[in-house]
Amino acid sequence: MCLAIPARVIQISEQNLGLVELGGVVREASFMLLPDVRLGDYVLLHAGYALQKVDEAEAEETLRLLAEMAEAGRAEA
Repeated sequence: MCLAIPARVIQISEQNLGLVELGGVVREASFMLLPDVRLGDYVLLHAGYALQKVDEAEAEETLRLLAEMAEAGRAEA
């Protein structure tokens, strides 16, 4: 199963590379599949590649649900 996580674009370089932020963690990302990405956009990130842009509200809801699932998993353990 593949999982793409919403992340906010915080830096873009000239080579279609840049940085995204997810819950305080900053990662390198390739934007070669999204030439129209802008700072502040939310993207679905998988294996270091931004696959598509997503609406900010949708991204935040997805992140909230992922955090809720993680917390439930910790409570069960």
